[in-house]
Amino acid sequence: MATTSEEYIKARKLANKEYQKALSEGRYPYLPALEYMLPKWSTFPEEPVGTREIPISFIVGTVTTGRQDCFARNFMPLLAPDTEFGVKWISLMDYQISEGIADAIKVIEFMGKFYVLEGNKRVSVLKYLEQPTILATVTRILPPKTDEPDTELNIYYEFLNFFKCTSIYDITFTEEGGYEKLAEAVGKPLDEPWDDDSIMDLKSCFLNFTKAYMTSGGKAFQITPGDAFLVYIGIYKYESLINTPAEEIKKNLGQIWREIRIRANGNQITFSEEPQLEKIDAIPIISNLMKKTYSESKPLKVLFLYNNYPEKSRWVNGHEQGRLELEQAFPGIVKTQFCVCVNSEEQFDDAVDAAVGDGADLIITISPAQMEYALRASVKYPQIKFLNCSIYLSQAGVRPYYGRMHEAKLLLGCIAAALSPDHRIGYVANYPISGAVANINAFAIGAAMVDPQAKIHLTWSCLKDKSWRDFIKEENLNIVSGPDLIRPQNADNEYGLYSHDENGGIVNIAFPLWNWGLYYELIVQKILNDAWDSEEAGIDKDTSVNYWWGMASGVIDIKKTESLPYGVNKLVDGLKKSITADDFSPFDGELRSQTGIIKPEDSPRLTNEEILDMDWLNENVIGSIPAMEDIVESAYRTIKTNGVTSVIKGDTSLT
Repeated sequence: MATTSEEYIKARKLANKEYQKALSEGRYPYLPALEYMLPKWSTFPEEPVGTREIPISFIVGTVTTGRQDCFARNFMPLLAPDTEFGVKWISLMDYQISEGIADAIKVIEFMGKFYVLEGNKRVSVLKYLEQPTILATVTRILPPKTDEPDTELNIYYEFLNFFKCTSIYDITFTEEGGYEKLAEAVGKPLDEPWDDDSIMDLKSCFLNFTKAYMTSGGKAFQITPGDAFLVYIGIYKYESLINTPAEEIKKNLGQIWREIRIRANGNQITFSEEPQLEKIDAIPIISNLMKKTYSESKPLKVLFLYNNYPEKSRWVNGHEQGRLELEQAFPGIVKTQFCVCVNSEEQFDDAVDAAVGDGADLIITISPAQMEYALRASVKYPQIKFLNCSIYLSQAGVRPYYGRMHEAKLLLGCIAAALSPDHRIGYVANYPISGAVANINAFAIGAAMVDPQAKIHLTWSCLKDKSWRDFIKEENLNIVSGPDLIRPQNADNEYGLYSHDENGGIVNIAFPLWNWGLYYELIVQKILNDAWDSEEAGIDKDTSVNYWWGMASGVIDIKKTESLPYGVNKLVDGLKKSITADDFSPFDGELRSQTGIIKPEDSPRLTNEEILDMDWLNENVIGSIPAMEDIVESAYRTIKTNGVTSVIKGDTSLT
């Protein structure tokens, strides 16, 4: 057994190694000092937290500069063992081994990290011995809030709310909204203290998870164990972790490791903007031998899972028509069925289990609200291909698919402006989800291209206390871009782009076309051609594939009435050719929001991410993005899964 003097020499070697590493990376090699990093920290508000066990890994520095050069950045000792410092360190190690260090150190907590005011050597000894916690008297320094965007500060104030409920320091996140997601998974609020049993269960679950995660390779990732914890409980559910040993958690992690890797890689997405129907193989002969073939005796089986009834929902009815067209496109080769699961995960799981038992190859879900269920099912049945009708969601087990509807909306905006008698156009948006704001802005830009005086009067069909039809009447709007799809029951003409005649009747002008039948044909063709798996082979394995096809593929289009004026018809056809050739986009060059210039002249086209992240409205739009409290409750699940970020955060102020 090594003596404490020998242990000191080992600790000093660790210090020198860390010291040299920091120098080679151009970093300060000694302990960070709070008074140097934050000269005005003493003027910030203080909050006594009390004496408690704190995670020793969260201790990152010292408060004053006086002793910082005695330690490397990892708190290991740098001075020789025969110095006064070395002798005291060795003596403290002897005491820890014989009696155990019990006196609390004093620390300042700032932004969730600890800086030692008194007890640096105690921290050093216990860090060397790899103790998980240390007793500390904590004083919290509260950073001032700012009007400037600051993700780190926002996360910290979210942590403070969580801490008031739980007194837990260990769980941290690198993205906003993490504590809210955690509380929702646990089934507890963030505005009142949690009971002791719930706190103890969470501590135990997180400790077991962290052990399994770190020993499985989590140390290699830049995300926190808390980030990975959210991914895990998003698939396996929080309740499954209670009293579950680390070995079982480790086994489960192996099944979802790619989901963890994608999260660690920043949830990056590879957008498939055009269908890739053919597989490219290095060794075609081997590939052909492994290719799965389908026939009338062994058809490709597809299950469509709907969250509403086709006869009640415009959206579901469109997908149902697409399902029927899919079967007609591949008679005998493709066999489809549908099942309606209305807000019931148990019903969803039963439908998936039955379909898998029947030999299903592909399961299609048509709402972002179903993504959580689909992801869990994909882990349970990794041999099945899963799709979810959404965009900008990064999952490995479920591929999102959606249409570039903003391309069609640009053309409809041009038509609307050409026919508006008073420069005023109504626009009915559905949910504030990814892509919806881009649709509004593309429509508004298209209108402004034809009529610089055009104004787009915006309303939403998901508002709880306001009917969009009442809005149209109150504003006395003649030209309206209504819901994209016709009602399956009690059908009326208030959809697509329409106008009112002198008698108040509806005159349909044009409407956007979701060609779901073609979309599903193209996806199935990929599978029949054995091109599904090869698509991932050509991308970074730590990103997810999102299908976002548009007018070039034919899955998005517009349908015009024959009464459209010749000149307008010619303009729209010309623009459509430019869009399908990728020569033009509404988001090329200068862009102006309600409050100012977003992009100056000669700016490059917005990226896919920038288009889907939009939380600003074009300068000629009159209206706003709704707040969550103004939206009907039935839309919450969809918006929380795939909503505009500012709406989810509760901030609808426009850029």
